[in-house]
Amino acid sequence: QVQFVESGGGLVQSGGSLRLSCAVSSSIFIFRIYTMGWYRQAPGKQRELVAEITSGGSTNYADSVKGRFTISKDGAKNTMYLQMNSLKPEDTAVYYCNKVTKPLNWGQGTQVTVSS
Repeated sequence: QVQFVESGGGLVQSGGSLRLSCAVSSSIFIFRIYTMGWYRQAPGKQRELVAEITSGGSTNYADSVKGRFTISKDGAKNTMYLQMNSLKPEDTAVYYCNKVTKPLNWGQGTQVTVSS
């Protein structure tokens, strides 16, 4: 069973940076096969996809984070990252990683809180 473990969240001031990590426990090198994404869910809102990376390494971003967030992966380590710069209070949310198509079981996520 695939498990996602997100880490790296925390409390940061507006304009600050954080780097999130997503470790996957699986015998399948999932990052080499599937398009993977970082999602976030703010209180009272639906979960949204903010960044994705294909098996070939192409990336796409939601307009709200474009130019500020960078998604990357290390296939050999089965780990994915989200570098978040110029953080804004509206980035406050729980961040999750998962497949983009047919997501698997969700992990616990990691809380990101940006103070103004």
